[in-house]
Amino acid sequence: MKLTKKQFSILVTLEADRKSKSQRELAAASNLSVGTVNKLVAELSEQGMIRDGVITEAGIAALEPYRVKRAVFMAAGFGSRLVPITLNTPKPLVRVKGKRIIDSLLDAVVSAGIEEIYLVRGYLSEQFDQLLKKYPTITFIENPMYNETNNISSAYCARHLFRNAYVFESDLLLYNPKLITKYQYETNYLGVPTERTEDWCFTTGAQGYIKKMACGGTDCFHMYGISYWDEEDGAKLEKDIERVYNTPGGKERYWDQVALDYCIESYNVRVRECSFSDIVEIDTFNELKQIDKNYAM
Repeated sequence: MKLTKKQFSILVTLEADRKSKSQRELAAASNLSVGTVNKLVAELSEQGMIRDGVITEAGIAALEPYRVKRAVFMAAGFGSRLVPITLNTPKPLVRVKGKRIIDSLLDAVVSAGIEEIYLVRGYLSEQFDQLLKKYPTITFIENPMYNETNNISSAYCARHLFRNAYVFESDLLLYNPKLITKYQYETNYLGVPTERTEDWCFTTGAQGYIKKMACGGTDCFHMYGISYWDEEDGAKLEKDIERVYNTPGGKERYWDQVALDYCIESYNVRVRECSFSDIVEIDTFNELKQIDKNYAM
């Protein structure tokens, strides 16, 4: 049985700590009205998913199709705009205030209980071995084409892993680890609503689904490279990435363009809203110096 999004929200809230919650507490945690929560609790109790305000084994089983099974990190690129730091260090391993950029993402993944972690590497690939001391469950995937193609080659190397998976650009500094959760209801991509941006962005339709991806826009969502792909969309992506990659000019594309441009009619990708205080992408050495004054010395 497929859960409604509101039923999903109630069950996820209860699963988080496995304790009884009042309907007012549920309403506050799930951003639903008390009246809606009352109705949902009655429905889910009748179906055996809640008992005395606590999620049951049936409720946990109902959440299983929405559980994030793996995380895939794209970390093969050179990071040319962060020269000179990246001449000797891959961008995800650059330290900001003493901590590697990618650690902010990996820590969130581990805290969410996501056990399968894959990292696609290319440039200075051996340096990523240092991550195994802190994150021993990482499986590395080699991308021998990283220097001859755009990042679609990394997606191509990992295309069989996108079902029920987060896909991360590995150069994002995550300030809000709660954005990475154990369960996701549907395929989505992180974005911040903004009046104008010169960076990559989305525009959406009436229901919040992405209808266009572009570089620069107004009244749009600033795009951040953290996405989730459900079972169905992950299966489609595996085939579509391979097809686009092998078309003329396909190797010059960004991997996101497969679902958000070239094959957009086959996908419903919802924007998952966040804020500029939740996450930052350090694009240039000057931006790095502004965040970490040690680099300005």
